[in-house]
Amino acid sequence: MSALMSVEHLTKRFGGVDAISELSFDIQPGHIHSVIGPNGAGKTTLFNLITGLYLPTSGQITFAGEDIRGMTPPELARLGMSRTFQNLQICMNMSALENVMVGRHLRLDRRFLPALLRLPSVIRGDRACREKAAELMRFVGLEAYLDSDADAMPYGALKRLEIARALAAEPRMLLLDEPAAGLNANETAEVDELIVKVAESGITVVLVEHDMKLVMNISDHILVLNYGKKLAEGTAEEIRHNPEVISAYLGAA
Repeated sequence: MSALMSVEHLTKRFGGVDAISELSFDIQPGHIHSVIGPNGAGKTTLFNLITGLYLPTSGQITFAGEDIRGMTPPELARLGMSRTFQNLQICMNMSALENVMVGRHLRLDRRFLPALLRLPSVIRGDRACREKAAELMRFVGLEAYLDSDADAMPYGALKRLEIARALAAEPRMLLLDEPAAGLNANETAEVDELIVKVAESGITVVLVEHDMKLVMNISDHILVLNYGKKLAEGTAEEIRHNPEVISAYLGAA
């Protein structure tokens, strides 16, 4: 199977410090991939390199057969990549539905003249956008909030709302940066089920997460980072029994 994304000898240097050093790995389509490691291991730096927020110092990143170094986040979104962030990026002065609709802006006709004249094609597109946003809210389990303002929603629901907005761009690969952070046990279980549901729909999922129970339950493949370098990679079962990983990250078995 051809990799959807390949990272080869990736390095990101800040001053004299290598936040990511000579890192290589592949992302297989349709799988759930997790990146784990302690704070400072380079996980979010890796996400920022992949999604165009940082430029690599050296190395290559190939996505969907294209060299994506130097591409901007909007260009990557058009290519089929979408992400969420550690801290919520929700527009609190908008409704929940409008937040999801924002994620579909790449799919809308935003030419000036048709929009100015409110041509029928624009009206139909806006209606379809609203319907798709509502469909995605139901997909992530937020049907109870279809008519809600974002600032009236609980934190756990907002985390799923952000996933719905990322899905609105119709990605081939979805990157989730700590999707269970700050959630209680029930909310974490809901996110766990949602991630599996997303993967089963055919979207490749890559997540950074500290909740080891979630990671081990749902991951097809796990990459372990240590000071920006690869410590280990493999299936959940292989990582669970890797002596170096047990010692450094998971504690005694």
